[in-house]
Amino acid sequence: MNEIFDTWVLYLGVGGLISFMAFIVWDLAKQSNAGKFGTFILFFALGLGVLGFIIKTVIVSMLEQ
Repeated sequence: MNEIFDTWVLYLGVGGLISFMAFIVWDLAKQSNAGKFGTFILFFALGLGVLGFIIKTVIVSMLEQ
């Protein structure tokens, strides 16, 4: 039971942090008048971080099996 709770809290917590970071990046792009290209670059960098987390999760799951 505790392991299931830990897994859910991990994914909900990380998902919440990713959503909050996306809001921060959007607000930063808006306040700095980054334009379309600048906003794309900011979100691309954030997306690479999210992609890294997803890849790590998949690799760990594959190694545990």
